[in-house]
Amino acid sequence: MTTVTASAPTSVAVAEGHGPSFGRLMLSEWTKIRSVRSTIWSLAVLVVLTLVFTALFMQMGIANWDKSSPSQQAEMRLDPTGTILGSGILLSQLAVCVLGVMAIASEYSTGMIRASLLAVPRRVPVLAAKGAVFGLLVLAVGELTAFSSFFIGAPILDSKAPVAIGDPGVLRAVAGCGLYLSLLGLFALAVGAIIRHTAASITVVIGFVLVITPMAGLLPGSVGKHIHAYLPTEAGFMITQQHARAGDLLGPWQGLGVLALWTAVLLVVAAALLRRRDA
Repeated sequence: MTTVTASAPTSVAVAEGHGPSFGRLMLSEWTKIRSVRSTIWSLAVLVVLTLVFTALFMQMGIANWDKSSPSQQAEMRLDPTGTILGSGILLSQLAVCVLGVMAIASEYSTGMIRASLLAVPRRVPVLAAKGAVFGLLVLAVGELTAFSSFFIGAPILDSKAPVAIGDPGVLRAVAGCGLYLSLLGLFALAVGAIIRHTAASITVVIGFVLVITPMAGLLPGSVGKHIHAYLPTEAGFMITQQHARAGDLLGPWQGLGVLALWTAVLLVVAAALLRRRDA
């Protein structure tokens, strides 16, 4: 009799869609992330290696300055901030893509996602909380990495391409780098939620970043140029440029908006599939 009485309110609560508050869901997701040591160590190593690569590439650029073509020198002088951020960002974005996929696809491979969904009758808040926590974490790490990279690279470039944080477009580019990495991480997380297989999801995301985007740049004519410009990583990376370059179809904030739109569409698809499919 006691068992029946105690379970009735629970059944009613589940039927009515009640569950933990969104704040508690975010706390739960944060506990998951920080309890997995590989994630924290991966982010720490990512920051260190990005800064090391930034310093190395900037030193190489200065050492080989006289051997560089006039066009390369002019590009570096026009956009020293983009040069600094671009020297280490490739490593950062690849690591963020892998971590974004693993943040959710690994739960499907281990079966942990079932426990999460059992605790929350409405499934979409689980995905929203996971995305919010992961996005904010990557944003914090991305901003730390971007500002540290700038303050390491700027003094090295000072003799050839001087730049300061107060120069036009610099603060926007450096802060925008963290936003770019955060959106890219959510983009990868959405792909992982859609495919639900870690290896396949990583292959798709990395293929998109390293294969499809560069190959799209080889497409001939105006159509190929527009396709390339509106791909998520190509468009989003525009935010890291201090000044617009010849032939750019999008401005910095327009490019970031395109990446945000890609990410939002994939998250909506992921949410719809999460509600329809079994875990």
